[in-house]
Amino acid sequence: QVQLVESGGGLVQAGGSLRLSCAASGRTFNGYMMGWCRQAPGKEREFVAAISWGVGRTYYTDSVKGRFTISRDNAKNTVYLQMNSLKPDDTAVYYCAAKAGLLNMLQNTPPSVDYWGKGTLVTVSS
Repeated sequence: QVQLVESGGGLVQAGGSLRLSCAASGRTFNGYMMGWCRQAPGKEREFVAAISWGVGRTYYTDSVKGRFTISRDNAKNTVYLQMNSLKPDDTAVYYCAAKAGLLNMLQNTPPSVDYWGKGTLVTVSS
């Protein structure tokens, strides 16, 4: 059974930083796109960042470029999201996601995803 387990969420002041981790298990993720989507109350789930498992090509939504960095440790089957200069608008439940294929379908509307984590809440106060 494939599992994606997020950790690292919490409460932080605007301008602060958090690092989210996603521990993936249950299969190898060769040929997968992996990353993060988020959902604020009353809004659709939206793409945040993605990384190709094999090559490490990265993708970001415009609102987080220059502030967030996605990375992965293939040996540990773990994906990270380093979030700096956090803003109140970043407040959301952040979900780890995985999708087979070479295209970044996480950025689709809605995100096209094979596996979801249960999410971790990030709250940014002003």
